[in-house]
Amino acid sequence: MTRICENCEFENKDEYDYCAKCGTPLVDGLPYTQIYIYDSSQPPINKKALILSYIVTIFLSWIGFIVGVISKQTNLAVFTFFGFFMPFYLVQSKHPVLRKHGLIMMLISLIGVGLSFYVMFH
Repeated sequence: MTRICENCEFENKDEYDYCAKCGTPLVDGLPYTQIYIYDSSQPPINKKALILSYIVTIFLSWIGFIVGVISKQTNLAVFTFFGFFMPFYLVQSKHPVLRKHGLIMMLISLIGVGLSFYVMFH
């Protein structure tokens, strides 16, 4: 036998005193209790901030390479390590999408820093 909730018409098991869907008492005389629903969904990602973080990472990681190609004499490659700050921050996030973008930015930074040092030493 099942108990039908009068509030939401959800079919509950006979041994339930409260509705499994909305928390309404199924037995007369029981006090109404507040139900806490855990929302396991992740908060939305600010796409503008994510695009800005890509731009900053690319700029900081690749500036040594660009300046090195243009001027042929630069020690700016040392400053390209600042391009790793944003990816390191995002890789530590609990949000799986941000972690993925952090790894992509890390790859972009590694390539930019590698090319910057190549131009600096050759």
